[in-house]
Amino acid sequence: MSTDTWFVTGGTPGGFGMAYAEAVLARGGRVALTVRRPEELDAWAEEHGGDALVLPLDVTEPDGVRAAVAAAEEHFGGIDVLVNNAGRGWYGSVEGMDEAAVRHTFEVNFFSVLHVTRAVLPGMRSRGGGWVVNMSSVAGLVGTPGFGFYTAAKFALEGMTEVLRHETEPFGIRVMAVEPGAFRTRAYAGFTNEPVREPLTAHLPMLEEVRAAMVSRDGVQPGDPARGVRAVLAAMERNEPPHRLVLGAAGYEAVAARWEESLAALRADEALSRGADFPPGG
Repeated sequence: MSTDTWFVTGGTPGGFGMAYAEAVLARGGRVALTVRRPEELDAWAEEHGGDALVLPLDVTEPDGVRAAVAAAEEHFGGIDVLVNNAGRGWYGSVEGMDEAAVRHTFEVNFFSVLHVTRAVLPGMRSRGGGWVVNMSSVAGLVGTPGFGFYTAAKFALEGMTEVLRHETEPFGIRVMAVEPGAFRTRAYAGFTNEPVREPLTAHLPMLEEVRAAMVSRDGVQPGDPARGVRAVLAAMERNEPPHRLVLGAAGYEAVAARWEESLAALRADEALSRGADFPPGG
């Protein structure tokens, strides 16, 4: 995998995208890294020469996505690994979040992944293999109050990723979802200057509490993006890679507790579930 070419979205400095790019280059690979403000990475790209290609991209624009993928394929001759990393969460209650904000949340966290994946897959199929790594979230497995639609978008991403894995397996393409918990990226940095705005006041105390918790954790999150990426690379190199990988101790505990609770509840209602079928022979 060391000489593979990677296409990574969401290359904001200090985030997972840059951590992937640095790890790939350190292993002798090549990387196309997309970012909304490419001038931030001019010096970085120059340092790595032809092995690093920085591409300006708003992942919510399908035409731009196709152009960026085509540019990366032309520059490197193909894409071996796609990392769908771009994403962003916003506060909002399920009842009161503005509908335009809801739709934008899905555009950024779900439909953008669909656009990029559909643009990259034809090249992978023609070459008979590849990897798609979708950066989801612990919120894609465990609901997060105050981020209901970010949660919903990540749940949708989890479902799409699971089906994609089955559909692409015959073409030699592997697919994995990665679910980070709280990592020390710039994800929380904007929340300090991002007040809660929602016309429905009933949920404002809850949202303000969630916001305050996020702001207080900015810069002290336990997760290390570089270590997280190393964990993903190690998982990809297994003979039988996992279908999903939760990152971070707190995230692992939260997901394990939720799945154990869900399995116990499922089994507790087994008789009701099985009783919904027609009787045998009926």
